Amino acid sequence: MKNIEFDVIIVGGSFAGLSAALSLGRSVRNVLVIDSGEPCNKKAPESYNFLTQDGETPAAIALKARKQLEFYTSVKLLAGTAKAVIQKDNYFELTTALAETFTAKKILFATGVKDLMPDIPGFADCWGKSIIHCPYCHGYEVYQEKLAVISNGNDGFEFSKLISNWSHDLTLDTNGPSTLNHGQEQKLKDHNINIVQTKIAAINSVNGNIQTIEFVDGTLQPIQAVFARVAFEQHCNILEQLGCALTEHGHIMVDDFYATTVPGIYAAGDNTTAMRSVAAAVAAGSAAGAHINKLLISDEF
Repeated sequence: MKNIEFDVIIVGGSFAGLSAALSLGRSVRNVLVIDSGEPCNKKAPESYNFLTQDGETPAAIALKARKQLEFYTSVKLLAGTAKAVIQKDNYFELTTALAETFTAKKILFATGVKDLMPDIPGFADCWGKSIIHCPYCHGYEVYQEKLAVISNGNDGFEFSKLISNWSHDLTLDTNGPSTLNHGQEQKLKDHNINIVQTKIAAINSVNGNIQTIEFVDGTLQPIQAVFARVAFEQHCNILEQLGCALTEHGHIMVDDFYATTVPGIYAAGDNTTAMRSVAAAVAAGSAAGAHINKLLISDEF
């Protein structure tokens, strides 16, 4: 019988992946964590809304997690990039970009997503710093400041409603003709949320801190921060190559036990949900690790 090196290989060593490794390490499982060092929150200066770590930098939290995992000798961390996974009879074979091969009984993908920047000059410079996606992560820091939402239609209406909890000086910039219905426009106006339909020409900033939104007609909108949700794609395409199904929104489809539609393959973190936060990723990774350990036990009995 093939000598399988690891119980679990975890692809992705950010918050979900490290949290799963901790659960599995404490379950005395042989685990390999492969990480390319490119987390999607790499540009975020601080992380908030995570109990005991509120205001810490994402890099510092991850470093502390890796240091703590050193205590669990059955957990190995490897800097690298997974390139391919082949499903064998009762195990998986993973190959890295450096042509290293490893085998495991189960694989957990905690690979996150890749944000796709809109075609607005200056937008990417501010993404993660002063153009932000989550008010629970960063809204308190701009409470009662002059804020804008860049969105349109039903998404713009719902996002503006949400952000209005943090500011009474809020504008919805639709970046072109509004696709809100009349009732939505009226409700926003009733709550003193201005709607600007002029096309955005650029985002002007200094060191990633937004100064103004510049419109094609030459007008400038001074602003403290912008909330926006951008398109994304899976950071790792191996899951799709293996045949794992996606949801209609582009996330990896998983069940309550973090199992994908391919037996033996699991996923947790930002690649599976729109709830993108450090705390949510840590919770998902912890639960995924525990579920995988329970399934390994079931396989052994």
